[in-house]
Amino acid sequence: MVRVRSVYLHEGPVRIAIHRLKYRRARALALVLGAAMADWWSAHGTEADLIVPVPLHPTRLHQRGYNQATLLARQFGQLSSIPVRENILARVRPTASQMTLDAEARRLNVMGAFQCIDHQLIGKHLILVDDVCTTGSTLDACACALLEAGAATVQALTVARAQ
Repeated sequence: MVRVRSVYLHEGPVRIAIHRLKYRRARALALVLGAAMADWWSAHGTEADLIVPVPLHPTRLHQRGYNQATLLARQFGQLSSIPVRENILARVRPTASQMTLDAEARRLNVMGAFQCIDHQLIGKHLILVDDVCTTGSTLDACACALLEAGAATVQALTVARAQ
C-alpha cells in the first residue's frame, strides 16, 4: 500500500468543493484546493522529483472535459516548484465508478487498470495526486504501476480522505 496523506477529511465544505470541482465544472476550485495541497506539502512533505496526477480513462475524460486530479496537480506543482508529469500513467481500461463499491470491489475494479507509459522513472521520488482517498485502491494500483516502472518511491497526496 502506498503511503497516503490527505489535507482534509472528506466532509462539510471540503466535500462540497470537491463535488463541485468534479461534477459541476467548478474548475476554479482546483486553484484553492491545489494551494492547500502545496501548503500542506511545504509543512509536512519530503523531497520529490515529480508530481503525477491519477489519470482518467479517455472516455471519462471526454465526458467530463478535464481531469480534476490534473488540475489539482498543476496548481500544487506550480506553487511548490515540483514538476508535474501528466503523461506518465494511463488508465488502460475503463472502470466502474467507485462511489458505490465496497473496499474489496474497489480493489478488484482498479486492479490492472493503470499502466506506466513513461519508463524514465528509475530512481525518481514521486507524488501521486488525486482528489479523494476512500480505500486507497486507486492510489495503490497507480503506485504499483509506477514502482514496477522503476520509481524509487511513490507517496500520495489527496485533498481529502474519507473517514
